Amino acid sequence: MNVLLFLHGGAKEMATLLELMDTSRNSLLPQMKILEEHYLIIHYNDTYELTTIGKLLVDNMIPLVDKTNVIDIDVDYWGSRDLDFIPSYLLKKIGQLNHCEIINPDITELFSMHKSFNIDYKVSSRVYVVTTTLYPNFNSNIAELLENNVDFYYIVSQELLNKLRTEYKKEFTSFISNKFFHMYIYTKEMKFLYFTFDSVHSVISAFNNNGEFDYKFMLCKGQSAVDWTKELYDNILKDSTAVTEI
Repeated sequence: MNVLLFLHGGAKEMATLLELMDTSRNSLLPQMKILEEHYLIIHYNDTYELTTIGKLLVDNMIPLVDKTNVIDIDVDYWGSRDLDFIPSYLLKKIGQLNHCEIINPDITELFSMHKSFNIDYKVSSRVYVVTTTLYPNFNSNIAELLENNVDFYYIVSQELLNKLRTEYKKEFTSFISNKFFHMYIYTKEMKFLYFTFDSVHSVISAFNNNGEFDYKFMLCKGQSAVDWTKELYDNILKDSTAVTEI
């Protein structure tokens, strides 16, 4: 599998493959022979490349490998999550969530954003949050974003909006008057705790299969993960309504 993936980027000499595979010629040659016998690779002058059949196989293999790599990060986490909130077309692209880790925060970090999610205002001019919950230090966090001219897109559940109107009317009246603050209410049931992302990383917190939550969340870095989370956001935005007053 690794040989096929390495050759997907183009023909390679045996010396290069040995270095990439960190193995010996005697160990690798029998495997290369098997791939040749199955018409997946050809070789000439000690150089190997994929056949047409090999390219077809690898093109279909890469998405499966990407999905497997994501789930293998923590198969117990993925197996115990309710993923019904993710549209089927995004589930098929879940391999984009590479460079991720499952975070189980300490009790002292339960009610604050994880230290790895540090927003660089020179890089991220937009921050997105879709949530059913509210951090205790929300006021200072949102105020800091707005003071740094960061566009803040905030989609909340109906239950959370009711709480904001009852307990935090003054704070959110002030936020809504700021041109960088964009608030929406999701018109359907939110079947997750929250997710957030900027230009660099994304965080997703899903419920367990029984509808409960255990504070674990997934932290991902990289453009492909951000793009995937942005698609999830856009899907939810279609069923959301702008909030212009509290």
